[in-house]
Amino acid sequence: MKSPMSLAVLMMFALAITAPAPAAPQAPAPASAPPVSTAAQPAATAPVSATSTYRISAGDVIEIYVWGDERLQRSLSVLPDGSFAFPLAGTVMAAGHTSNEIEAQLSRLLAGQYKGVPPQVTVSVRAPSGMQVSVIGKVHSPGTFSPTRYLTVLDALALAGGPTDFADVGGIVVLRNVNGRLTTIKAKLGGLLKGKAGDGDLADIPQLYAGDTVIVP
Repeated sequence: MKSPMSLAVLMMFALAITAPAPAAPQAPAPASAPPVSTAAQPAATAPVSATSTYRISAGDVIEIYVWGDERLQRSLSVLPDGSFAFPLAGTVMAAGHTSNEIEAQLSRLLAGQYKGVPPQVTVSVRAPSGMQVSVIGKVHSPGTFSPTRYLTVLDALALAGGPTDFADVGGIVVLRNVNGRLTTIKAKLGGLLKGKAGDGDLADIPQLYAGDTVIVP
């Protein structure tokens, strides 16, 4: 006859054998990938041209680009009469206009080739070769100059070495061609060049444009 203690040990051993094994830990589910957007991406658009105040002159080298049509990319010189020829647009008058004005003009002329929708056109000045001014008369180094920026009469006199001792600084004038007619503009630099400048003298210093001639008597 087995003792009560032996029976208890046997019962505990039986329970250990028949007990279900612990469940294995489940691996965490992989994180789902973020959904891929099927929305159409916006198409690249042509940049907006910056506003330019430079007025194109005959002899300037300009670059023209029609967005979406590389065949119409051109680098050309403005002819002596101030015009240039462009495919599908014909002859365009450029002298006296800014690059933004030329862009608008070309876009309008080319609209018929694009089903009535004006294309985006970019015009830039690569070389302002036509920006020339002349200084003649009683200056130390008269001549024709090709600056890369707009000049005033004072700037032009500085390029020409300044007036001579016998120059009439009160009689300096600017000769300008306006629509085929020559006009004269009085510079009023007498007081300024003699060290007696007033506020009015500083405001009256003329700015020069392509083709202007400064005459120092």
